[in-house]
Amino acid sequence: MKVAERIKKIPPYLFAQIDKKIAELRKKGIDVISLGVGDPDLPTPPNIIDALEKAVRDPECHKYPDYEGSLDFRKAVATYYKRRFNVDLDPESEVMALIGSKEGIAHIFFAFIDPGDYALIPDPAYPVYKTATLFAGGIPYTMPLLKENNFLPDFSSIDEEIAKKAKLMFLCYPNNPTAAVADEKFFEEAVEFAKTYDIIICHDSAYAEVTFDGYKAPSLLSVKGAKDIGVEFGSLSKPYRMTGWRLGYAVGNKDIISALGIIKTNVDSGQFTAIQRAGIEALLGPQDSIDEMLKIFKKRRDLVIETLREVGLEVEPPKGTFYVWVPVPEGYTSSSFAEMLIEKAAVVVTPGNAYGDRGEGYVRISLTTPDDRLKEAMRRIKESLSF
Repeated sequence: MKVAERIKKIPPYLFAQIDKKIAELRKKGIDVISLGVGDPDLPTPPNIIDALEKAVRDPECHKYPDYEGSLDFRKAVATYYKRRFNVDLDPESEVMALIGSKEGIAHIFFAFIDPGDYALIPDPAYPVYKTATLFAGGIPYTMPLLKENNFLPDFSSIDEEIAKKAKLMFLCYPNNPTAAVADEKFFEEAVEFAKTYDIIICHDSAYAEVTFDGYKAPSLLSVKGAKDIGVEFGSLSKPYRMTGWRLGYAVGNKDIISALGIIKTNVDSGQFTAIQRAGIEALLGPQDSIDEMLKIFKKRRDLVIETLREVGLEVEPPKGTFYVWVPVPEGYTSSSFAEMLIEKAAVVVTPGNAYGDRGEGYVRISLTTPDDRLKEAMRRIKESLSF
């Protein structure tokens, strides 16, 4: 059996590998604590679950859903954007429901990347940006995210000939995996660059509501002219702890949304309407559960920062996401440090180089572990680094 050439170019999916490693260790009876995958441990708020239960019993929800998402859900997204970012969206043409934002992120490359086209991809980054470029036959051109530039891409360093050939550029702030944040000035620079070279900006905004210390994440679409060349991907997974529900959205330029819709109508049949109704409750219902979640994540963040500083690692408290981007101790690589923690502490962290070459020298710690287990993980890490 011969698989397609495109499959041969794709490395094994990072988080599937992590899950496999954890399963192997637990089969041996080892008490493994995973700080690897960003899957919130907190339950979905009860009002959202209640909305789903009610919707499931409605026969109208048992039919094929609208491909682009129900108009009610799209209106709810538009209402959220007006309330949260003061951005006006036409729910009929500038909003599309997704089966989780990952689905839309992967599919947009098929809408705009032809074989040989360039896509500007941050490095380090969520692996799907690069793999989706490869699936579409495109060429990923990496934009380094460096500490000295606050983990923001330097648009002036992008080769002009590459910029002229590029079709898409992906950004993600608050950022996975570095936990860096961006302000409107950065997005203004991104929009100016994209307009100069006729590049579509795709902004992965999955962590917009996971912020700390008074920082509020802006939307790309808040910037003047952004809607001319940009779309933003949002997810209900992180703010409302609905990772398994698979519900997200794409918003922005109507022509970009329309092109994405052509791909979607040919590869899926939309998200279950009952889940969309639960999503409406999430977006329009009480938002106090987000504040409660942020208090918990902030407490966990501070515990991790304190522990790492006690063992001599210089780490700044991140203002966004539920990750901590940790420089590895001297003498270690990303992989060797992660392997040491598994062997000595039975703690799983994600090596930074799994997100790209520029992630070398770091590991990512996720805060999505119950308090008692996170405390135990920090105790083990501290013990393994005490010398």
